Amino acid sequence: MEYTQIIYDVADNIATITLNRPEKLNAFTGTMMYEIIDAFDQVDADDDVRAVIVTGAGRAFCAGADLSGAGGETFAEGGSDIQTEAGVPRDGGGMVSLRIFECTKPVIGAINGASVGVGVTMTLPMDFRLASEGAKFGFVFARRGIVPEACSSYFLPRIVGISQAAEWCYTGRVFPAAEALAGGLVRSVHAGDDLLNAARAIATEIAQNTAPVSVALARQMLWRMLGADHPMQAHRVDSRGILSRGSSDDAREGVTSFLEKRDPVYPVKVSNGLPDIFPDYVEPTFD
Repeated sequence: MEYTQIIYDVADNIATITLNRPEKLNAFTGTMMYEIIDAFDQVDADDDVRAVIVTGAGRAFCAGADLSGAGGETFAEGGSDIQTEAGVPRDGGGMVSLRIFECTKPVIGAINGASVGVGVTMTLPMDFRLASEGAKFGFVFARRGIVPEACSSYFLPRIVGISQAAEWCYTGRVFPAAEALAGGLVRSVHAGDDLLNAARAIATEIAQNTAPVSVALARQMLWRMLGADHPMQAHRVDSRGILSRGSSDDAREGVTSFLEKRDPVYPVKVSNGLPDIFPDYVEPTFD
């Protein structure tokens, strides 16, 4: 796919996805939705990519849905980014969030400016969110006469707790990076010039020191077990993972490199070495 609203770049085992409509504050469109999803498909298909950074071009991360075209009718019939599956509507932000959730690589949000509406909800399934000092956030849906989307009713309370999630969603107010940090929405706040470097430092630590398959499995273990009913479900998954990974060439290399005091070189690839340790997990369908 040729991208017109994002930039996709890979360097030093890190993929960077840049939302690229700076003249529109990177406002979200149906085209951007498809391009982001395609970029994550590339991420998963490329064993050289060990981590992903998502950021915005210009002075915003993403100012929410593009309201400039249809005005008051922007959200009529669900909006231009609504898709259908078997005749059932699916919001475009949710399709992006689910694709990020399913990614096999760690995802880091480098939030460099305004992050409002879908511009913030799409970041919730990212593993870490770092913000610039000038970043602003807003779950503004109630102020636009709609409701939270992009699976945020699932992710947001799990990240910040139900009371904080409720306050931000019920008021719909825009708040600064300092409040996002205090509320647990972002990991850290950085000067604008330092933001990408801080994100790359995390991505580099992962890329240089860990087994790709182990990270991919750990990511899905942590996210999926958020919805588990009992710790026994996690115990079953953990046990299968230890059994599978413990006899792998990666485990041998991890132990040997530690004993030999050298950097590890993990041989197993995510594209062909990802075991199924979730046989009890049933992928929900949209119906």
